[in-house]
Amino acid sequence: MAATQVLRSEWTKIRSVASTVWTLSLAAVVTVVLGVLIALLSKNEFDDMSTEDQLSFDPTYISFAGTSLGQLAMIVFGVLVVGNEYSTGMIRTSLSAVPQRGTFLFSKMAVATGLAFLVAVVTSFVAFFLGQAMLGSHRASISDPGVLRAIIGSALYMTLIAVFSMGVATMLRSPMLSLGVLMPFFFLISNILGNVSATKKIGQFLPDQAGSKIMQVVTPVDDDVPYGPWGGLGIMALWVVLAVAGGYALLKRRDA
Repeated sequence: MAATQVLRSEWTKIRSVASTVWTLSLAAVVTVVLGVLIALLSKNEFDDMSTEDQLSFDPTYISFAGTSLGQLAMIVFGVLVVGNEYSTGMIRTSLSAVPQRGTFLFSKMAVATGLAFLVAVVTSFVAFFLGQAMLGSHRASISDPGVLRAIIGSALYMTLIAVFSMGVATMLRSPMLSLGVLMPFFFLISNILGNVSATKKIGQFLPDQAGSKIMQVVTPVDDDVPYGPWGGLGIMALWVVLAVAGGYALLKRRDA
């Protein structure tokens, strides 16, 4: 089957499954709504902050506070894109129709990644403008240094979360098992490692902690991270490459 036909087939699969469409919609709504609420709270509490906290106040980053929950929906989206075929048994039919497993996997990921990025870009711009509207006099402008980079970076971060999840789901072949690994990894293990002094330096190199650096415009006073915004995104991208490569290697070696 030609690559264009495979891409068309994967697009049909993704848009015809209601759960994948709903998870992308949920990612957008949660990210925007939570960002707006936190921006409003931050505006009301600004005068009560310490001088150090005021100096570290990052209005752009606050707009993306909802990403912490929005990425949950992106994880589910990435897992479902791959995992649905295994849970329904459709994977055998798909691989019979497209025996070139690399073409099959990367076509699926290309379509899902493009869709995730489109949603993430729109979400990031909406979250930024609405969040800044809530911040009033403390707001940032899109023309300020580093702001546009942070907005695009937020979209890239959300997209990479989805692709990483696709790679893990390809390796594990089970939606429930994949979510059982990814949810604790991002929402428990990463937070523990990043907040305990003994393991903080390890936590800095986990995909979510490194990648989220791209959304920062103001560097916190006590920041000792050994990389910048693009360096952090690069570390996250390396994790994604490893996950996708692992998924591809296992898909080639084993039966459906």
